[in-house]
Amino acid sequence: MQSADDIAALIAREPRMMALLDAVARLHLPDSWIGAGFVRNAVWDVLHDRPPDCARLNDVDVVFFDRADQRRAREQAIEADLARECPGVPWSVRNQARMHLRNGDGPYADTAEAVARWPETATAVAARLIGGRVELLAPHGVDDLLRLIVRPTPAFASRRAVFEARLHAKDWFGRWPRLTAVRD
Repeated sequence: MQSADDIAALIAREPRMMALLDAVARLHLPDSWIGAGFVRNAVWDVLHDRPPDCARLNDVDVVFFDRADQRRAREQAIEADLARECPGVPWSVRNQARMHLRNGDGPYADTAEAVARWPETATAVAARLIGGRVELLAPHGVDDLLRLIVRPTPAFASRRAVFEARLHAKDWFGRWPRLTAVRD
């Protein structure tokens, strides 16, 4: 696996991942994606010679961007819709149009700008289905993800304590021992 196209092809070959992407696509949410561990974990699993395992996800992060309706109740309703469609999946839905408030940033322009502000470069990646094809969103590229590097995004470069706490809490190095942390 060497490129974003390879990652998209991996996802396209995984029936469970495609089913989750399809469930989100059918909702027709604006600028919507499934990101973070959904993509990252699958890539790291494959790079550790294991099949991707959606069942081990703590949550399935659905992100979308809609300035017109930023109510948390809408996100909860979407989670309920997805839970009916795909029972047993730990859905987590967030409208990125309001997440700048939690992060102490200025308003984001779109989902890509919000994803760019996620904690690690390897986590700041998402996928969606467009016309039956997998599309990847990776504002920091996919090199760190593919090289098994865990590095803070520029948004988290000055938030070292948060980055280090995530490394400790997630136990990524126990699950994927070939990972390397870069703290530059």
